[in-house]
Amino acid sequence: QLVESGGDSVQAGGSLRVSCVVSGIDVRHYCMGWFRQAPGKEKEGVATINWEETTNYADSAKGRFTISRDNTKNTLYLQMNALKPEDTAMYYCARSENPGCLLGIIRASYFELWGQGTQVTVS
Repeated sequence: QLVESGGDSVQAGGSLRVSCVVSGIDVRHYCMGWFRQAPGKEKEGVATINWEETTNYADSAKGRFTISRDNTKNTLYLQMNALKPEDTAMYYCARSENPGCLLGIIRASYFELWGQGTQVTVS
């Protein structure tokens, strides 16, 4: 089970950290990722982290977002800085067993287990 939290309404230029508490699986053994979906748009990959803690980012996230995990808390994080209105979306965490995720391919179809999402609004 994946449960996201931390979504909020923030002003442009601000920062926010969203969290994903994971239960039933060990985040150290999987490729984990963050995705987002804005109204009327397709789900978009944001970042991934594999079991070696190698990270990959979508171009829209590079330099502003950081994905990380806390193994002791079995929790995934996404630190978002310099937020823009176009970052407004529902943010989802997900787990992948697909080898493509290990290659740094951020694709929603590679992820099998999803959380319910947390809303981030930037104005």
